[in-house]
Amino acid sequence: MVNTHNLNFHIPLTNHPIALKDLSLPPPSSPPRTPIPFFHLLTRLKTTKRAGWERFSIYAGESISDHMYRMSIMTMLAPPALTAQLNIPHCTRMALVHDMAESVVGDITPADDVPKEEKARREAETMEYLCGNLVGAYGGGDAGKGIMELFQEYEEGTTRDSVFVHDVDKVELLLQMVEYERESKGEKDLGEFTWVAKKIQLEEVKEWARDILKEREEFWREVGKEALNLDMRKHI
Repeated sequence: MVNTHNLNFHIPLTNHPIALKDLSLPPPSSPPRTPIPFFHLLTRLKTTKRAGWERFSIYAGESISDHMYRMSIMTMLAPPALTAQLNIPHCTRMALVHDMAESVVGDITPADDVPKEEKARREAETMEYLCGNLVGAYGGGDAGKGIMELFQEYEEGTTRDSVFVHDVDKVELLLQMVEYERESKGEKDLGEFTWVAKKIQLEEVKEWARDILKEREEFWREVGKEALNLDMRKHI
């Protein structure tokens, strides 16, 4: 077991079962010669659940990697009107990387009351460790550098590609929201998550969101119940 206190998280991690110091990782002074330790760490993306659903007693829900996988496929099926404006393979890679830091910090949600700046600091510091200390010595460091650049581009959110991936992130959440409501046969109203639809920037992606929200309206009409924000489609 290696002590990794060099990653200085000042606020306790609220959504992860073990602290960073408990991870079995190579010490920063001796980067591994292969990416195998990094590969092992990525399993945590498969086993760490997206935390927002747990407030609604959905404990066996999607993992972080489930979320990123569907996002990556969605980028490959970008609306035709956008494809000429985007680097689709680049967007796909960004979707696969954007939540990688959550393998260590967990899925920090607004309900955790962690300041946005602190969340960003934790995630950036984690990515520096993953891309530098874990894979920085592999292949001349180009692979780690490329992953870090993808993460930074997504975080900055200023390029056309990153705006698209951010929008896809929100649409993927809307899809999952509707699917959980259907699975519960109308016993779970997850309408509070619909607010993300108003944050979508690209008109072509807004159309996806409107279609999903229309499905939601029809579902709740079929079960004969009221639900939160059934008029959200009109506000995006």
